[in-house]
Amino acid sequence: MLNLFQHPLRGNHRRMPTERNPCVYILASKPRGTLYIGVTADLIRRLHQHRDGITGGFTARYKVYRLVRFEMFSSMEQAILREKQLKNWHRQWKVNLIERDNPHWDDLAVPLGFAPVVSPLRTDGS
Repeated sequence: MLNLFQHPLRGNHRRMPTERNPCVYILASKPRGTLYIGVTADLIRRLHQHRDGITGGFTARYKVYRLVRFEMFSSMEQAILREKQLKNWHRQWKVNLIERDNPHWDDLAVPLGFAPVVSPLRTDGS
């Protein structure tokens, strides 16, 4: 019999597992700027955290918010291995990887519903 006074998540009921979408992502401060490589199971949530400054640290200090590349994986283990591999690459290899699929360093978060990141102006006024 259904007990209307029992909390729906107590007792024999279990929470639905959240769907994980392991992903390696690369953020940039601007085209050919400072790079950051990370791994997450929820890219959208992680991008919000970076852009809202919740993560602090490196990305906040260097304003690295532009999503320039991401790769989806079927397991977190695969994603972590790829993240470690990319972090050990030379910078030029990372730039080549980004430019292969994103030659203009477009912010790939915009099609995901984020506002565009405005690039800082150079000191020479351009």
